[in-house]
Amino acid sequence: MPDELLLTQETLETLRSALLRWGAGHFRPFPWRQTPDPYAILLAEILLHRTQVKQMVAGYEQLLTAYPNIPALAAADKGAIHTLLFSLGLRWRIDLLLAMAQELNTRFDGRIPTEKTALLSLPGVSEYIASAVRCFAWDQPEALVDTNTVRIIGRLLDWPVKDSSRRNAHFRQALQALVDPESPRAFNYALLDLAHLVCRKRQLPLCSECPLAPWCHYPSTTGGIHECP
Repeated sequence: MPDELLLTQETLETLRSALLRWGAGHFRPFPWRQTPDPYAILLAEILLHRTQVKQMVAGYEQLLTAYPNIPALAAADKGAIHTLLFSLGLRWRIDLLLAMAQELNTRFDGRIPTEKTALLSLPGVSEYIASAVRCFAWDQPEALVDTNTVRIIGRLLDWPVKDSSRRNAHFRQALQALVDPESPRAFNYALLDLAHLVCRKRQLPLCSECPLAPWCHYPSTTGGIHECP
């Protein structure tokens, strides 16, 4: 555990338990959260990149129905995928999806690799996407570092958050230390839901409803009423 967290193991375990309990009661049941299928999860993470969830749900379900596995997507007609995704504003992912599926089909025999380095070698797969697939498909204790989870860490530890914080080693180490090694999938879903429902960016955070409030510096330093990174 990095020194930055400044939490005892007992406190850390209590914090994790509090977030897991909250997450169980506030779980957002998106279709890609209902399956451990790595293909379905990878497809969702690719489509979610820089896209609002509401914008891509219908497209995701249609795409998964039309192309239920990697060989089917690898052999797909580009025009058919274009028709499916264009109206949803997801057209820039078409070439990416086809290239990724074709590489998976030829290099990995139509399977999603479990190794992170192999995932990162695929077109369009970032550090975040690779970590998300490993966590949500295989319950691996991966830290998910994006603007939302970085915001939570920044508020929790009273660290200033910048655009570059996603690439900051201290933030990554803190998030990695925070992940529950026994239930990483449930923990990371809870962390993402907390960022959306409570620890918000464009609206005032709901500090009085936050399961992390007992350990968080943000309410004590701001009263929970000021805008935060």
